[in-house]
Amino acid sequence: MNTQMADRVPVLITGGSLVGLSASLFLGRLGVPHLLVERHAETSRHPRGRGNNLRTMELFRVAGVEQDIRDAASVLADNHGILQAETLSGGEQEWLFREIDPGGGLARFSPSGWCLCSQNDLEPVLQRHAAELGDVRFNTELLTFEQDADGVTARLRDRATGEEREVRADYLIAADGPRSPVRERLGIGQSGRGDLFHNVSVTFRAKRLADVVGDRLFIACYLTDPAGAGALLPVDNREQWVFHLPWHPERGEDVEDFTDARCIAHIRAAAGVPDLEVEITGRAPWHAAERVADRYSAGRVFLCGDSAHEMPPTGAFGSNTGIQDAHNLAWKLAAVLGGWGGPRLLDSYGVERRPVAVQTAARAAARSVEHQHPGFDAAPVGGPRTNVLAVALGYRYVEGALVGADATAGVIPERFAATGEVGTRAPHVWVRDAQGARRSTLDLFTDAPVLLAPAADGARWPDAARQVAAETGVPVRCFLVGEGGDLRPEPLPDAPSGARPAGPVAPVGWPASYGLRPGGAVLVRPDGFIGWRATGAVGDPVAALRVGVRGVAGLS
Repeated sequence: MNTQMADRVPVLITGGSLVGLSASLFLGRLGVPHLLVERHAETSRHPRGRGNNLRTMELFRVAGVEQDIRDAASVLADNHGILQAETLSGGEQEWLFREIDPGGGLARFSPSGWCLCSQNDLEPVLQRHAAELGDVRFNTELLTFEQDADGVTARLRDRATGEEREVRADYLIAADGPRSPVRERLGIGQSGRGDLFHNVSVTFRAKRLADVVGDRLFIACYLTDPAGAGALLPVDNREQWVFHLPWHPERGEDVEDFTDARCIAHIRAAAGVPDLEVEITGRAPWHAAERVADRYSAGRVFLCGDSAHEMPPTGAFGSNTGIQDAHNLAWKLAAVLGGWGGPRLLDSYGVERRPVAVQTAARAAARSVEHQHPGFDAAPVGGPRTNVLAVALGYRYVEGALVGADATAGVIPERFAATGEVGTRAPHVWVRDAQGARRSTLDLFTDAPVLLAPAADGARWPDAARQVAAETGVPVRCFLVGEGGDLRPEPLPDAPSGARPAGPVAPVGWPASYGLRPGGAVLVRPDGFIGWRATGAVGDPVAALRVGVRGVAGLS
């Protein structure tokens, strides 16, 4: 066994699944050198974690990989809705929801759209782009780590050669899954209801199943007949499929009990076709749980994704929350390593993200009850159904790297509305730059805070931005929006005729969508969240903006 001399890297990531690879991509895009290690030799082969929501796709858009992901997901591009049926061939069936975006109304709120891309298709895209921007090493595992006031010392092992090496990093990101060894070594506990239900995910081939499914191109179908209860998910809509079978370890069941013969009989019962030809190609157990880490960091080590939170898969909230963790942390690490982020900025990571995870996990569990997810025996509860858009786009930070947030506001609203309030995601507005190129306002928020002000009455804000940037070292960019400004907003289209009137509150365009009156301005963080806002004219723009910039950068 050979040991190499120590290397040094600003950020070390352990875990190369969706969240770890996303963290690598986001850091690389921001120019942060880093090393990612993953103990497995390759990306996931199992089709799971397929629902990528609007917010996640916006992040991938800004990172420059959205189209590649959509290309990888093209085989399922026409699949929509969740179907519930006794058996696939039976007469009793009901769409729990038919369309993710009925009438195309969500285009008014986002430049992106939902994307159904299974983990086995998404991870290779992320890996390829991450490897272009950073050092990505699979078949390499983190053995141990120690941290001190100045950094983290980690010992790594190449699992193919047995070679060990020592790496010194300024920071460590643990994206190492729900049984996170890093979290356990740090002694960070978890809170929540714990395990909720268990499934065994079975991949299989069945050529004739497509004939049974017909034109019902669903995201998933929940089958309720006791002999075939479970969830069927298409992989290619032709012959490759996944079936989630309820598993009850509390009754003494073991994964080995799910033999090929048992799985085949179960799938045939679910399809309602006794002689269906089924070839089992793989199986993997999974646990639906509601747990959130009590802390998201310890010293220079940060938890991301499943190492920080677990939640049921209904609504696809888990992987999306993890990817959004990584994005929140990436810009803050880049700011601190780049010299403009202050000592309090990294502390805001857990302050902001943990409440979101707690509320999202609860919503995911509630949605599992609403959908009567196979294997989950919780009794139905009354009240309104979970609003997916409110969870995906409406979550907000009530404290953290921001100034002036409403501390009494709920982290996740009952209904999504684009308001431009501090702590919320900045509203999407289409604009044209000086060259006539069409951009979303979300495309402006990349690597530095951005100040937006109405062109008609915001002449003092560019000078204020330059002065505050010079004083603080924070690279604030300023855009005047409107006729004669840097960006010209496009008029809002009429609402699609098929859009539901009970849907989210419609945006009202610039500057009203950002809550600005004459003379106001808004400071947007690199992650696209409002960090500070002056709703109207102020007596001293420099003094007002200085407070906002220092808060966003963690300087005060």
